[in-house]
Amino acid sequence: MTEPGTERNPVMIGSPPRNRRQAMTKSLWIVIWFLYLSGPVGQLLDGELSARGEALGWTGLSAFIAVYFAAVFRHMVHAPLRGTVVRAMVGFLALLAGLLSWTLGPNWLVLFTFVCVACAVTLPFRLSRWAIPALTAALVAIGLRYEDTRVYLFAYALPCLLSGFAMVGVQHLIRTTAQLREAREEVARLAANDERLRLARDLHDLLGHSLSLITLKSELAGRMLPDKPADAAQQVADIERVSRQALVDVREAVTGYRRPRLAVELAGARAALRTAGVTLTVDPALEGARRGLAADEEGALAWALREAVTNVVRHSGARHCELLLTEEWEADERRWLCLAVLDDGAGPPRTQHDGNGLSGLRERLALADGRLETGPAPRGRGFALRAYVPMAAPAPSGTPTPADEGVRGTGGAVGGEL
Repeated sequence: MTEPGTERNPVMIGSPPRNRRQAMTKSLWIVIWFLYLSGPVGQLLDGELSARGEALGWTGLSAFIAVYFAAVFRHMVHAPLRGTVVRAMVGFLALLAGLLSWTLGPNWLVLFTFVCVACAVTLPFRLSRWAIPALTAALVAIGLRYEDTRVYLFAYALPCLLSGFAMVGVQHLIRTTAQLREAREEVARLAANDERLRLARDLHDLLGHSLSLITLKSELAGRMLPDKPADAAQQVADIERVSRQALVDVREAVTGYRRPRLAVELAGARAALRTAGVTLTVDPALEGARRGLAADEEGALAWALREAVTNVVRHSGARHCELLLTEEWEADERRWLCLAVLDDGAGPPRTQHDGNGLSGLRERLALADGRLETGPAPRGRGFALRAYVPMAAPAPSGTPTPADEGVRGTGGAVGGEL
């Protein structure tokens, strides 16, 4: 999917708000549930209660909303109060819900649902697992006091019990999400550290011997210069040869580090499209390694995947993207690997000429003896990009491979030196 800040997560589940807008969003998710208080509010507005009852109702309801919002909001923004304060606030809400529902009528029984939610959100599970059934039992006990509500008392009790334990599950999910996010960040840090160690190890292997040899031969040439200039010149020539080879080795290593890989680009494509809200379908063939695909050809396909996904995100306005990887044979018996990126967006521009990105991609594919094809998607709507690179023909059995030839050549050279 990406970092937490880039995920399409409007409520920032498991994460504290980083600005006022996110704090307002979290507040809205609390306030919207106050619509369930329409029963008590309607009773207060109808004028059925006495002046004393209305005063008690408005005061108690205002205090209930204020304490509930403070307790739940502080927990959601990762700034919880001390445990004793939270337990006191939840106890106050429970007593206030019991008092108002006992005094003012069955419409106020809905307050127990909010108390159960507050228990699940702010209290540890070892307490909330007993508090929620106890609050539900209190609701039933008070509801039995009113004859008119005994028939449908379950309509109050069941949501109270289920809402409480549902929020317990949500809290567990939030904690698990936070732990997974931390674990993912730790894995990324470890991967970066491993990459640094690998780079240091490779540089040591590449340059350690060469630089030591250059230093040794430089000292030797310095000692030979006054009396043996010919031998010193030979040492300087050896220094030049070793340094040139070291430079070649470093360039090859850097090229290998900078060459993109299909697996890496596929992971980046998933994250980019997920962030842009584009549904992605990936051909299973893209998930595995491709035999017969050289590093240069794989790098060209990886560049094609990166450019195509960038175009989908920036220009297509698509809702769905599909990645395909197929093998094709042509009339000249050459075997090609085709990477196709299809979307259902706006389609190709009417001018039909490539921009800088596609022009550069054609050049990259041409260097790998490949080609690029673009046009409308097969379904008649959207854009299709197909990148072709040649695949090496499988070697007949018994035919020596280039690697075998290299091993034999190296062995012969070493044997000659020995």
